[in-house]
Order: sequence, then C-alpha cells, then structure tokens
Amino acid sequence: MASFVTEVLASSGKLEKEDLNGKISKLSRKVEETKEEVCDIINKRYNEFLPSMQGAEALMGQAEEVSKEIDNLKTCIETEVQHNLHTAVTEHAKLKQQLERNTSVIAMLRHLEEFHIAMEEFHKALLEKKYVISATQLEKARHSADALKAWKGSELPLLRALSSELTVQRENLIYHLGDEWKRLAVWKLPPSKESTGMKSFLKMELQLTLGGTKEPLQSPPPLLSCVLQALAIQGELQHKIKLFSQVLLKYLLKPLITYPSLNVDVSEQQGEGILLSLQCAETPEEHPSPSQVYTKVLVVLKTLHTHLLAEHETKKKVSVILGDLVWQEMSHCIIHECLLHSIPTNSSQLEQYSVVIKETEEFEKSLKEMQYLRGDATELLKYARDINCHFASKKCKDVIVAARKLMTSEMHNTVKITPDSKLSVPKLPSPGSGDNKGNQKAKKLEAPRLENEKQLGALTLCLPVCRISESVQQLMELALHTLSEAVGSSSQCATQLFFTVRNIFQLFYDVVPTYHKGNLLKFPHLAAIQHNNCMYIAHHLLTLGHQFRPHLPDPLSEGAATFVDLVPGFRKLGAQCFLAQLNVQRAEMLERLSTARNFSNLDDEENYSAASKAVRQDISTEDGEHLHILCQTIIEEGPLVFIPLPEESKNKKYQEEVSVYVTKWITFKELVIVLRANLQEIVDRWAEGKGPLALEFCSSEMKSLIRALFQNTERRAVALSKIKDS
Repeated sequence: MASFVTEVLASSGKLEKEDLNGKISKLSRKVEETKEEVCDIINKRYNEFLPSMQGAEALMGQAEEVSKEIDNLKTCIETEVQHNLHTAVTEHAKLKQQLERNTSVIAMLRHLEEFHIAMEEFHKALLEKKYVISATQLEKARHSADALKAWKGSELPLLRALSSELTVQRENLIYHLGDEWKRLAVWKLPPSKESTGMKSFLKMELQLTLGGTKEPLQSPPPLLSCVLQALAIQGELQHKIKLFSQVLLKYLLKPLITYPSLNVDVSEQQGEGILLSLQCAETPEEHPSPSQVYTKVLVVLKTLHTHLLAEHETKKKVSVILGDLVWQEMSHCIIHECLLHSIPTNSSQLEQYSVVIKETEEFEKSLKEMQYLRGDATELLKYARDINCHFASKKCKDVIVAARKLMTSEMHNTVKITPDSKLSVPKLPSPGSGDNKGNQKAKKLEAPRLENEKQLGALTLCLPVCRISESVQQLMELALHTLSEAVGSSSQCATQLFFTVRNIFQLFYDVVPTYHKGNLLKFPHLAAIQHNNCMYIAHHLLTLGHQFRPHLPDPLSEGAATFVDLVPGFRKLGAQCFLAQLNVQRAEMLERLSTARNFSNLDDEENYSAASKAVRQDISTEDGEHLHILCQTIIEEGPLVFIPLPEESKNKKYQEEVSVYVTKWITFKELVIVLRANLQEIVDRWAEGKGPLALEFCSSEMKSLIRALFQNTERRAVALSKIKDS
C-alpha cells in the first residue's frame, strides 16, 4: 500500500489546503473503517466467541501502519501551521481537531490490542499453572479495560463484553488458586464434638506441600509460593490468610499456650513438604511457664515463615497480614493463660522475674525480625514489665478472698488470749539498717527518750484474759503478713497492699455483723465472743500502723500509714452487739418472771410450781436422772409380764415380742437413752434422719426434748441445726 503521508509531502512548497483537506478526509475514512473492523473482531472474540484470530492480527497490523502515517502527518501539519501561524490558525484548527480525534481512536485500538494480548498470555500461563504470570497478565488486561472506560467515545456494548470476560476469568483464576491452596495446605482437625479437651487436639495436623524441587536455586519457586503470590496480586491474599489464621489460633497456637503438656512436632515429609502435629508429654505443672510458651509458639511461626513462601516481598506481606490477624488474640491468651499465673506470690520473688521480662523481649524481637509484629505492638512486654502492679493486684485479691473466707467461718471455735499471747509478727529491718534515707526516717519518727520517768507496768495496755474466735486471730496474722509484703516493695505496690489491709478491717466491720446477725442475736455465747473479737482488733489497730510506718515508702512513712481512725468504730461495734444480747436476755427473763405471780404465797403448791417453772423452764439434771431411773425400772421389769410358760428359759422369745403388743415400747426405750445421752450421742443416733431416734420421733419433738434437757449454748444450737427431717 502506497504511503499516504508520502503523497501529502511530495510537493516541496506550501501545503495546499484543498489537498490537505482531501487527504485528512481520506485518512478519517480509513480510521473509521479500521475502527469498525477492530470492534467487530473484538466483539466476535469476546462477545460472540467466533474464531477470528488471524483476521484480528492482520487488522492490528493495518492499525499500526495507519497510526504511523497519522503521526508523520501530524508532525508535518504542526510544523506548517506554526510556520504560517499568523495566516492559517483558523484554517488548520478544524483539521487538527479531526486529526486528534483520529489519534484517540488509534489509542483505543492500541488498548484493545493490549487487552487481547494480555488475555491470550493469561490463558496460556493458566494452562501451564504459571499462576504468577496469569495473575499479572490478568491485571494488565484489567488496566487496558479501565483505560477504555475512561475514553468518552468508547463503545458501550464492547466494554460490557470486555468487563464480563474479565470477571469470568478472574473468578476462574481465583477458583484454581483456591483449589491449589486447599491441596497444598491441608488441615486435619478433630471432630467438633471432641474439640474441648486437651487430648482432642492430639488429632490435629497441618501438612504443607511446597510443590517445588529440592534444588531451589536451579528451579522455579515452589508452587505454594506462587499460589500465595498470585493471590496477593489479585487482592485475595488477606481473605485466605484470615481463614488460615483462625484455624491456626484455635487448633495450634492456643492449645500450645493453654496446656503445658502439649508440644509441637515438625517433621519433613517425603512429598517435599512438612507436617506439624501436637504431641503430649506428661507434666505436673498446671500452667506452662513463659519460656515454654515462647519456645513452642516460635517453632510454629518460624516453620510457617520458612516454608510457607520463597519470594521475599510476598513473604513479608504474608507475615504482616498473619501477624496482624493473630497477634492480639494470641498475646491476650499468653497473658491470661501464662503470664498471669507466673506472677510471684511473694515479694522476695520479684527480682527473679527479670528473667521473664528478658524472655518476653527476645520473643517480641524474634517476631519483629520475621515481620509478624509491628514496632508499636508491645502489649505483652508492657504487661511483663508492670510486674509490680500485677503482683500487688494479685496479692490484694488473694488477701481479700482469704479474709472473707475467715469472716464467714464459724465463730464458736475459740482460742484463749492472755497477756503473754503474741502474734507472729514478721521480722522487720532494724531502724539503723538500710540507706541514708531510711535512717533519716527512723530518726525522724523515733520518740525522744524520757529520763527519770516512772516506768509503766508490764501489763499496761495489755488486753485482759479472754477468748476470741480462732478465725479473728488468723485474720490479724493475715494483715500482719500482708503489711510485711509491703515493706521493701515499690511505692505503688506498698500503697496498694497497705490500703488492702485497711479494706480487710472495713470489710470485717460490714460483713461479720450481717453474715452472723441471726446467731449473734440468738446465742449469748457468740455475742460475747463477737464483743471480744472487736475489742481484740481495736487493741491491735492502735499500734499496727506505728509498727510498720518507718519501713514503708513515702507518703505512707510520713504519717498516712495509720489504723487508729478505725478503733472507735470497732469498739462501738463490739459494745452494740453485746448490749443487744443483754437486751434480748433481759426481755426473756421478764417474760419468764411474768408468770411467777410475784413470788407470793410460795407455801401454796400451785404458786410454787409456777415460780419454779418461771425460774428454770428446763428439765434440771437431777430431774433428768430421776426420770431415767424410773424409766429404766420399767424397761427392766415390764417384759416380765410376758411369762406364759413355767420354765423361765423358754419365755425369752415371748419377752422379745413386747414391742409387738406395746406399740410405743421402742419409742420409750429411745427416750430413756436420750435422758442420759450427751448432745453428740443424740446427733449420732439421729444420723441425719436415718437413725433409730428418727424412726421414733419427728424433728420438732426431738428439738423440744433437746431444748428441755440442755442449756442454751452454741453447741446446743449446732446440734439443733443437725436435727432435721430426711
């Protein structure tokens, strides 16, 4: 074909306007014809699906030739227009506009050509399982289609066909990649019904098949790496790694963190892959140590980092995505299942915890090197470094729980308090030891010596001899031990422990009167013990703060460490309890004496009986003994009535049948036993409603009998509480 541009430029003089118009018109017709043919071919290829590959290639060649002629003509016209700009601006403007439109049409045809070539390469690479090339070519085709959409004069039916083809082929690629991913990364999980116990996780396995050769330097990247890289190119990597991370957390990382007996095993497979599984090793530990947890987790993550990918850039991307998905939940699990239980229970162990902090730093450093962890994500290390705060919180919680348990225990178990009784106060540093700051505090708080003064007696300020609840003595020892933990601790820890001790006594003030309210009003003995308990606590609160103040950090050592303000409240609490019981006893005595008929005319038998009943209202010991003697006589002599035969030895079986003819005979015999039995023997014969007493008496009858025979004591109350129907 003769060059159209050569004909235009044949003349050596000025361009003739008429010739130029004709040439451009001719060129425009050729451009439109080419455009129509290209669009027709593309429609047949991607819309009508007709085989027209050869025609399309010839047409593309023609389009290239026309494009070159347009470029040459455009250059010539622009040169001529600039040379004669003052005379030909108006004449050549329309010609240039028409030429630019033709240029745009050629650009569109080039994008169509690029789209077609990219799609052909995509199909070829997909058949050969070159997934990275397939994903890249599909992205090129998408960019070409986007460029066509930006052109205002684009053919809408053609664009719809291209967009539809892109969507179909992208879904096709994603399907193939997903299928390969399922084949290369295989999870073997325990049944859902068994995924609750430790042993169920032993059935878990993760098999990674790399799909490459043993000589990576002389071969293409492993197939698994290519699959993930292609997913990254197509923007589907986040979704795949998210699903993978959820299973990884639930069935591999969390079990390793939670159960100390689980270990991870990594074994090479003959099929050029690796197998991760869980093994069980018996251990007496209830919770794993931080060192064990960090080692096991790093084995898993290093294995994935080494074998999951070969391409550096994609490996970095996968590591970041996987780290972002698992870090928050994994660190939370490590804190609550491991670090929380590694907190020392004694302040003397706090210095040794620096080893755990160092191990946590190394663990996070390893994760950052593998791109699993970003620089600002340090929740784990922050928790480990705040050990003093966590120790104080754990200690305070344990102290409050122990104190509440003591407050709700039985009060009737008592110990004797004498002037010689002493609490086991922990050994505190001497005032002269320690740093200069400590010496200055000791000198500042040391009371001045009083010379030539009369010395106080040895028993001055001692608590009188009394009995208190054993639980209250243990409560005071708990308070002393907690304050000793505050000595030498950090300022924040010491302050928290000190105010926990104050909370113990405030809790006692609120809990004990409420929890034991019924018994304190019902049993005089308990009311007296509660009075002694309160006075005992108040006695020690007077000096408790002074004992520890010189050894506590500021501002506690400046005077804040005191318990004296709690003393009046405890004294008042004990007095109120005792006074309430006195009022109860006074009311009962007045009620009993109201039936004594003013103790007048005691010579009258009826008046004497009423007065005696009002004073005692119980079966006296002497009366009980008399009753027992009388009843025992009946038991021994009553069966003698059943002697039908002359020979006494032959009448035994008839005497044993007394209960058949005397319906209350067994009941009577049990009553005789009760008259001489103590409370424990009665409770044993009741046997929680299953003993011989329960067969003859109901619970109300038995309780009435106990009240009549025994004084109103706490032991009687305990016995009564055990007499209930089965």
